[in-house]
Amino acid sequence: MSISKSNRTRHYGIIGAGPVGCIVAAFLARGGHKVTLCDIVPELIDTARERGIIIEGAENLDQKISDTCSQMEDLMEAGPDAVFICVKAQALPLIASALGDIYRAGIAIISWQNGIDTEYEIANVLGKKPVMRAVVNWGCGLIGPAHVTMPFHHPPHYIQELDPLNRELAVLIAKDLTACGLHTEHTDQIVPMVWRKTVMNASMNPVCAATGLTMAQAMGDPMTFGVVDALLKECLSVARGNEILLGWDYYQNAVEYLKHAGGHKPSMLMDIEASRRTEIDYINGKFVEYGQRAGVQTPYNSTMRSLIKGIEFCMEAKK
Repeated sequence: MSISKSNRTRHYGIIGAGPVGCIVAAFLARGGHKVTLCDIVPELIDTARERGIIIEGAENLDQKISDTCSQMEDLMEAGPDAVFICVKAQALPLIASALGDIYRAGIAIISWQNGIDTEYEIANVLGKKPVMRAVVNWGCGLIGPAHVTMPFHHPPHYIQELDPLNRELAVLIAKDLTACGLHTEHTDQIVPMVWRKTVMNASMNPVCAATGLTMAQAMGDPMTFGVVDALLKECLSVARGNEILLGWDYYQNAVEYLKHAGGHKPSMLMDIEASRRTEIDYINGKFVEYGQRAGVQTPYNSTMRSLIKGIEFCMEAKK
């Protein structure tokens, strides 16, 4: 598997025309690369093609995407050099299963979402060779079809290949993203980076999703901050139990980061408000799973997972 090392433009596929997919598609297209945006919702891809993607907030961009499709089969037939999977983590098993039947050798597949072990949902079907994992440091939401709000953008982002033989390819993809305005660096420490981000997500997201509070409100109220803090410490215990090194000063840095998160709604709250399933299984659910492996009790993560699952069940019952 190889992509030319030259400075030529490349063909990137994007699966998922939600806020994350729109951001990646718009920046890559602005950088001169061919982009094919794939989603099963016609309104999302039609708007991206006809009016263009609008990004507002920490970044501002208006970019049309000329090539779109509604079926992954069509995306694979178009022959992209690499495909970014930008759907929510809970959709990955279905996406990976579908890719197993249509994947074409030589196409890199990048897991570009929140949560722990998302890359292995893909690798379990395709094998490790084509799969890469990224860690993304921005906040975003969808105002309307192809209309994205981006409250914050804290680069760099990171990417790593699962197969060491594809290191040069991952480095090249990082360079393409950086040149387009999404500063991305190659790393050989993607697992602790994923955990550093997911610890904060697991500490904040379910609290906001269960209460309806923004991040600033959750951190500002002593009662809810107590839950956030307990989750944070419990997640750190799970990381230590699994010998995943987050750094001796991670706890204090995480608290300071969350205190300055502002009035942003985390994606899990936005999913609940839109009556969608959440990524809870890949966030708090993973800390429960890894806690069991290491013999670390996880009462706070187990409780938050159960509460969010209960809310999801209630939403489904009302449909």
